[in-house]
Amino acid sequence: MKNLVGAVCAWAVVALGACSGPRAPRIAEVNIVPKPKMVDVDTSAGCFELTARTPINLIGGDSTLSYAVDFLDDLLTPSLGAPLKTQLGTAADPLLGAINVKVDTLLGPEAYTLAITRDWVCVEAGASAGAFYAFETLRQLLPDQVLRQERVGVIELPLVTVIDEPAFAYRGALLDAGRHFVPVEEVKHYIDILAMHKINHMQWHLTEDQGWRIEIKKYPRLTEVGSIRKRTQLNNFEMEHTEPKYEEKPYGGYYTQDQIREVVRYAQRHFVTVIPEIELPGHAQAALASYPYLGCIGQGYEVSSNWGIHKEVFCAGKDSTFDFLEDVFTEVMELFPSKYIHIGGDECPKDRWEACPRCQQRIKDEGLKDETELQSYFVHRIEDFLRSHGREIIGFDEILEGGLSQTATVMSWRGTKGGIEAAKKGNRVIMAPLEHCYLDYYQTKDPQSEPYYSWGRYLPVEQVYALDPYAGLNEVEQSYIWGVQANPWGEYIRSEPDLQFKVLPRIGALAEVGWSGGEKDFADFKKRAVSLKRMYEAEGYTYAPYLFAEP
Repeated sequence: MKNLVGAVCAWAVVALGACSGPRAPRIAEVNIVPKPKMVDVDTSAGCFELTARTPINLIGGDSTLSYAVDFLDDLLTPSLGAPLKTQLGTAADPLLGAINVKVDTLLGPEAYTLAITRDWVCVEAGASAGAFYAFETLRQLLPDQVLRQERVGVIELPLVTVIDEPAFAYRGALLDAGRHFVPVEEVKHYIDILAMHKINHMQWHLTEDQGWRIEIKKYPRLTEVGSIRKRTQLNNFEMEHTEPKYEEKPYGGYYTQDQIREVVRYAQRHFVTVIPEIELPGHAQAALASYPYLGCIGQGYEVSSNWGIHKEVFCAGKDSTFDFLEDVFTEVMELFPSKYIHIGGDECPKDRWEACPRCQQRIKDEGLKDETELQSYFVHRIEDFLRSHGREIIGFDEILEGGLSQTATVMSWRGTKGGIEAAKKGNRVIMAPLEHCYLDYYQTKDPQSEPYYSWGRYLPVEQVYALDPYAGLNEVEQSYIWGVQANPWGEYIRSEPDLQFKVLPRIGALAEVGWSGGEKDFADFKKRAVSLKRMYEAEGYTYAPYLFAEP
């Protein structure tokens, strides 16, 4: 392995002197989550001494690495007292005693090699994202004092070589702002958490029956009316067979377009692609309350105060409905550079369509069999519009019903059955089955012992980790599995500590499913997860303790 290290980064020059001051000693054991493809630890005495005088040397003069370098500086500057000097070098001008970073386009864009010797730190990455993930791995190798941002003179890094690359290109997590609004700074904190776990997509759930959260300038009532509900449901009375409880005061909030741009820029700097979700044809009651003509009955709508499935949906028989949605998506596309836009497509009751003369006429005019095919028509029409602007849709597995285009991506949430069906049809799939990925569920069998109220089901971290995205598929069909996603739905997530408690550390388990792939060893994951615990505590996150409890 020493030969491999030399081959990866055989760069030489003059070492810089170390700074005086307290030392942050090397960590006792190397633990990395998600598990890399290969880790080789040199257990002999010694370390790399990182000080304020250690430069970052960008081999080949590649200035596109600025986001990754900024992240590393943010990690180290509070402890070292000053940012590291960054210089643009050449392949013939490397530095001993430096953090050397080099792009190798033969590697995948998120692939990296991290080699730490007594003489230097070397990172080779396929692109800027790979360098960023190398530094996220380096973060887990930092001493506790540095994670806590204590001032030190010398940071001792363990001698290790890591070769790594993700198994799945898509590793996602939901942020549900539709049910409970998440302030901009808290959205950024959530993006920090995703990046920490090498998760690279955030589905931003922006519209719901209970609130419309994105400013659309052509339709101001969406936020003037649709962002505010009269009261908020507090308990799952239907599942628990109890009396309903409400917080009896108005609740609201929305993002301006400038705030949306701010979040997108922040996410880009953390190599997280933000995928907006605009729900259709169902989960539309906040939009209907704002513009009643969008519904089948055209009156009597209000922003819902109850969770669950609502029968008030967009009218599929009116062209004005599609005009409205095309206008909305036109503004959405100006805000989000993501190639993909999530359109929901789930839980759309057909009651109103069955009784609506316009919807029935649409079925007749388009030669459709029934309301299920009408939903497919609705989805196809929106997809055609988005595709004409260079975008592609993601939808929940209900979009399979009534027919599906080859360019649509299916997010399988009702188990893996929909994902398997879509993969067999040749559609791209994101596996997010509720049995493994719905992080709003309780984490223990004793809900009374948990500090935050949840939806009511039980999903321990072991079950999250047990997800097999390839189950039931042959080798060819497996190629259509794009990745996995965690979905912490927001009905009963009312604060940032609540969100963190439900997500951490379960999202670490799913991150390893998405990044590492292959055979899994939960006992090994649990052992390595101590590195997550160290970072959570240093960042002041509220995390669930169950994974870390003694047996």
